[in-house]
Amino acid sequence: MTFPDGFRFGSGASGSALEGTAPAADLARWEHEGRVAADPDGSGFASSYRDDLAARAELGLADLRLTLEWARLEPVEGRRDVEAVEHLRLVLEAAREAGLRVWGCLHDGTLPGWFAHDEHGYADARSRGYFWARHVERVAETFGDLVHGWVPVYEPSRWALRGWIQGSRPPGRVDDAEGFAAELEGAHLASVEAALRLGEDGHPVASAQWMLPLFPARAEPGSPAAAEAEAMVSVLDATMWGCWRRMLLEGTLQVPGRPPVAVPDARRAFDVIGITYRHAAAVQGDGVLLPYPQTLAPAADGQVPWVDGLERALAHAADVFGDRPLLVAGLGLPRADPDVVAAYARDARSIAADAAGGGVDLRGLWWNAPIDALADVVP
Repeated sequence: MTFPDGFRFGSGASGSALEGTAPAADLARWEHEGRVAADPDGSGFASSYRDDLAARAELGLADLRLTLEWARLEPVEGRRDVEAVEHLRLVLEAAREAGLRVWGCLHDGTLPGWFAHDEHGYADARSRGYFWARHVERVAETFGDLVHGWVPVYEPSRWALRGWIQGSRPPGRVDDAEGFAAELEGAHLASVEAALRLGEDGHPVASAQWMLPLFPARAEPGSPAAAEAEAMVSVLDATMWGCWRRMLLEGTLQVPGRPPVAVPDARRAFDVIGITYRHAAAVQGDGVLLPYPQTLAPAADGQVPWVDGLERALAHAADVFGDRPLLVAGLGLPRADPDVVAAYARDARSIAADAAGGGVDLRGLWWNAPIDALADVVP
């Protein structure tokens, strides 16, 4: 398989996956309480980053999405951790020396506890307009000389879904539709506001929107889907993908259940339309998400390693955004048998090559995993 000139393979992972959960992050309290397994060091990147970065370069991973963990840089409101800032600059300098282009990511999964809890997070317009804007400005000034580009907020819809619907991440709400809508709206607005500021210095800015192909659930293979399931697919698609699509195309953000918000500058906020893909889902009439395809066995993470969903996601993004540059800003590898993972990665590369060779302006494919999960799957 061949790729056009300029196509770049890359990688990325959350700050928690690389270095463990920051002590001041909202997830740290859950680890202390035993609600999730504690992972103090992640993959050990904090101490072994030079070897990690060199290994990525040797594998041909030219781009790196690196989370600039807010909870480490500002563990207490208004107080920057000088050592954390200096350490991150050393990491970025090492990445440059290794020949990697770094895309600085401002939020992937965790937030400082003081912002998420005490200051009510993105949903609070005052907090977003002051604390988040201040953080964006500081990051641009402190690290702008060492990054190639920016990814403001990674998978905002997945972040909101896990925190306010599924309850698997802070604040642990379950079926809080009102809270979910408010936080999703705030996260989208935060991403646009950050993108506009970060792009002022000439750096390219990419989105990282989670593409979740949805299908109506069926009680039995081959049986017709219930009308309620069909309807719920439309509702969830409008929520998880449609509202962001409309914001970028029309300059209006309307999360279902919320009044429309005019965001005219959203149409120029992102230089690259970045999407992520992990898996697909079957939707029940009550909105519960099941693994898809329903006829296949899930992997260890509870999801079916269905690489065909990547092809659907790319085709949909290309249809919607026309000639704008696209990027697979994160491709989750299944937690499965090594042979299954290798086949999945091989098929994903083929899908990307076919898209890029078929007229889609696809600029790259980034694997979403620590380096130890990539050694056997990257070409």
